[in-house]
Formats: sequence, C-alpha cells, structure tokens
Amino acid sequence: MKRLIIVGAGGFGREVMAWALDHPDCGVIWKPAGFLDDNGSALDGFDCEFGVLGPVAGHAPDENSLYVCAVGAPGVKRAVCEGLLASGAEFIQLVHPTAVLGARVELGVGVVLCPRVTLTADICLGDFSAVNCHSSVGHDVQIGCWATVSGHCDLTGGSSLGEGAFLGSGARILPMKRVADWSYVGAGSVVIRSTKRGQRVFGNPAVSLD
Repeated sequence: MKRLIIVGAGGFGREVMAWALDHPDCGVIWKPAGFLDDNGSALDGFDCEFGVLGPVAGHAPDENSLYVCAVGAPGVKRAVCEGLLASGAEFIQLVHPTAVLGARVELGVGVVLCPRVTLTADICLGDFSAVNCHSSVGHDVQIGCWATVSGHCDLTGGSSLGEGAFLGSGARILPMKRVADWSYVGAGSVVIRSTKRGQRVFGNPAVSLD
C-alpha cells in the first residue's frame, strides 16, 4: 500500500487530510502518511493525527508515495507542485465521495474536489485546480490549471476561470463571463463582466479597486 502525502499543512491541508480519510481508496490503495510543509511548526496547537514529514524543499519523491496538493494560493501551488513534479512526484485526483459529477466532466491531474461540490455537464477542470465545499459549476464551464475556487461559489453556465485564477468564498460568475488568467475575485463578489489578466476585482458588481 502506498503512502499519501498532503502538500501543505495549513488550514486547507488539514481539511484535505480529512477528505482523504473519507475516500474509499483510503486503507485500500493508499494510507495517509502526513504533510510536506516548509513551516515545520504549521501544525503546532492542532491535535492532528498526522505530522509534518519535512519541508517541500529538498524532498525526494519515491515510487511508494502519492501526493495531493492542498495549497490554495495559485501561484504558490504552481511553484511547489512544479518542483515536485520535476523530481518525479505522482499526484492523484482527490474527489470527495459526496461530490456530484454529471456527464462528460473531465478532471486533470491533481484536481481536488471537496465535499458537496456539484459539477453538472460538459465541464473541464485543468491540472491542479481545486473546488472547495458546496461550490457549483454549471454546464460548459472551463476551469484552468492551478485555479482555486473557494467554498460556496457559483460558476454559471458557459463561464470560465482562467489559469491560476482565484475565486473568494461566495463569489459568482455570470453566464458566458470569463475570469482571466491569474485574476483574483474577492469573497462575495459577482462577476458581471469579464476581467483582464491579473486583475483583482471586488464587490457586487465586481469592479477593480486598483
């Protein structure tokens, strides 16, 4: 049985560990081993069953280990995972058993789907994208690599989220609108017009404050 290592021991990492313990492959194909995090004290003060195995920097993956990325910030996620991939790390998808996946849903490498996520139909999620609890993704939505969707978000039909984009909790994207690559949408915001690359928008309707 292989070891499952969670990359990132912050709040999202602790959540993902809980979702891993819920997964039907737990104890069958792999068993959780702990976390990788450059902050060795990341779990101090938490009564966590699993500890920090060591830093990401210098970690040497082996054939008996599998990995899940639990880093929310897209830029950090990409930097960390690209380094591990270059060293031979094998990342798996982690789809919570309560997630609902409809017809023709494609998931890339390293995708994380948290509890009560709904993906309806004809959807594509890029490598290492993550969708947090109770978020819904409508028909014909495209989510780019490294993107992060926080909890209780709504990506309506035909909308898209670019590479490395971030949606804060409760954000909504209206139909056919695009959140461009590496854009940031603040919590509770409603995107009624497409954003520009790297733009940060907030509010209802979402506007740039830069």
